[in-house]
Amino acid sequence: MNKSDKAINLYTDGACRGNPGPGGWGVVLSYDGVEKSLYGGEPETTNNRMELMAAIQGLMALKQRCEVTLTTDSKYVMDGITRWIIAWKKNSWKTAAKKPVKNVDLWKQLDQLVSEHNVQWKWVKGHSGHRENDLADALANRGIDERSNIKG
Repeated sequence: MNKSDKAINLYTDGACRGNPGPGGWGVVLSYDGVEKSLYGGEPETTNNRMELMAAIQGLMALKQRCEVTLTTDSKYVMDGITRWIIAWKKNSWKTAAKKPVKNVDLWKQLDQLVSEHNVQWKWVKGHSGHRENDLADALANRGIDERSNIKG
């Protein structure tokens, strides 16, 4: 860790009602004992897109290079960014089955953001009583509720 890098904890979650359907993402950002909540939503999306969006929005909120511990309940996001992405990039964003990678726009965005920080990934079982994951889940659902109330 670079001495100037702040140590930040991000807890992320995505949610969707129907898949596809209205979706939301939530982030709990924790630094030096202070927590900040972020959330948002989309009227028509998928759960995987919202899981990715939570990680993206959490990293986008950081104003400088940080030492980040990002905790997610999404194996899709964690395995995708730490394992699968290596082959996807090597194979021009194609899967092992030679099909285009789903959500490639978000994967590319997440990949860029991860390169700007030192990110350690942690997985936690969802809905298991993990305080910050439960908060991120509640924020993701708030994102759905507030987004679905917006007309237009």
